Amino acid sequence: MDRNVSSFTVCFQPPFWVGIAERWTADGYEAARVVFGPEPSDAQIYQWLGVEWHKLRFSPAAPGERVRVRPENPKRVRREARKTLESSGAGTRAQQALAREREQAGERLRQERRQRRLPVSYTHLTLPTNREV
Repeated sequence: MDRNVSSFTVCFQPPFWVGIAERWTADGYEAARVVFGPEPSDAQIYQWLGVEWHKLRFSPAAPGERVRVRPENPKRVRREARKTLESSGAGTRAQQALAREREQAGERLRQERRQRRLPVSYTHLTLPTNREV
């Protein structure tokens, strides 16, 4: 069963408010653009859709299917947003480069300290056994 699906989006494209009508039919994807001028209210948009929708001149049908948008889990969206904010760290490239340099210098110092450490023998701390006494 073929279904026709339509959507209407109002957005601001300076200096005007513009409506973009899209529809997916059996023939393909079609679009139309309407310039509103000042910001229209919801009531004005509903009224305009009822009166003017059938008068729209849509573009010729382009082959293609409607993109199915799967609603995202809000917890996952929040988690990913928090992860990107935390991982960004310093704001500018220069600050990020300096932070990387500090991390590398710290890692080098840790490796040098590990190499400088002398192995410790704990054999002198053992208690004598009955045979040794």
